[in-house]
Amino acid sequence: MTDLTLMTFAGDPATVLPSLALLSHRVRVLPMDAASLVKMPENTILFLDARDDLATAKTLCRLIHASGLSTPIMLVLTEGGFTVVNSQWGVSDVVVSSASPAEVEARLRLVSERGNAAADNATQANTAIEGLDGQIRSGDLVVDTNGYTASLHGRPIDLAYKEFELLKYLVQHPSRVFTRAQLLQEVWGYDYYGGTRTVDVHIRRLRAKLGGEYEHLIGTVRNVGYRFDPPEGDLQEDVARAQAIASLPDGDADTHE
Repeated sequence: MTDLTLMTFAGDPATVLPSLALLSHRVRVLPMDAASLVKMPENTILFLDARDDLATAKTLCRLIHASGLSTPIMLVLTEGGFTVVNSQWGVSDVVVSSASPAEVEARLRLVSERGNAAADNATQANTAIEGLDGQIRSGDLVVDTNGYTASLHGRPIDLAYKEFELLKYLVQHPSRVFTRAQLLQEVWGYDYYGGTRTVDVHIRRLRAKLGGEYEHLIGTVRNVGYRFDPPEGDLQEDVARAQAIASLPDGDADTHE
């Protein structure tokens, strides 16, 4: 069973792609606007209803990619819509609204398999390199995951526990955008009942403690969420190192950590 999200303006979502109702997948229905992007779960396939409003669909596709989200997009079209869609839309696949259940299932399977392969290839590029001492270094910032401390230029940053956990999580996933809901779930946990404004408050505190010179390391993606922006060149060095280690035999890799 796959987690699916359908974005549409339709009064009756079942009319967008009737075959979905005949398949055994979870389908979440959201309005077709930018605000809905923060409500999407991390692991979902998005069906975007472009039958009647190609312009809005294209804008959302661009916003998703500009935000750094890796959500696969399945564009639902009428036959006339095929004439305007091209690779610049950045969609994973297109499907006509009258497609049969077998066709929709096959396209879902292919999109899911391609997504899994891409995620495996990108894992090292999207994850910070953590040394055996538990330290993650990004420019002048050092986060010690074992000692629960962080420092800039060798000077400790006075962080509360949740501030440290939030910084650590962001630094561990450089350049990846997280919605407030995702950060609330990953850092505060399922048993936390506070609102997403808690995330905004902690982000502001973190930026204040990083100081004016470094507050930009925590970037805001408008209408979506937050991400850690490594200093220029820092992420590329980490990726190159990760790729070099990955290319070594298993026995040699341990000696190069």
